[in-house]
Amino acid sequence: MNPVPASPLTIIDPYFFLDHALMLANRASQQGDVPVGAVVVYQGEIIGEGYNQKEVTQQASAHAEMMALSQACDALGSWRLLDCVLVSTLEPCPMCAGALLQARVRAVVYGAPDRRWGALETRLQLIDIGFNHSPEVHHVPYLPCETILTDFFKHRRGGGKFIYEGVPPS
Repeated sequence: MNPVPASPLTIIDPYFFLDHALMLANRASQQGDVPVGAVVVYQGEIIGEGYNQKEVTQQASAHAEMMALSQACDALGSWRLLDCVLVSTLEPCPMCAGALLQARVRAVVYGAPDRRWGALETRLQLIDIGFNHSPEVHHVPYLPCETILTDFFKHRRGGGKFIYEGVPPS
């Protein structure tokens, strides 16, 4: 009998990786984009990272998760990310959820629900509709992930550029 694989949350420290993703999200906000960051973790190491770049690139698909998945595929030399965990500051949207399914990631960890576009648990449950591969989904509530977004949009409505003070830019 094969042992039950350990949950990704017992293998990785989600807050360590969420903090790294928050640092990436701050880069997005510095460029005037919605502050979302994501990393792909393989064997405890970050092999892909990204942050929203839609405004800079004027590309609809320039989401943090898409950037991180692309780097991870390059790092492993494969589109199959079977033993990888994606950690994102925000619950992925339908486009990113589709990419997660296609990449066959093992698990997804996110820090803040997305009440408008969340496609894993909040608005839709795209992961649980009968695909041959479905990653584990873990919402790890982390207030800084919500705060950076709330503050960004409050500031945007007031005009000007926003830089989140909770995570130092790099």
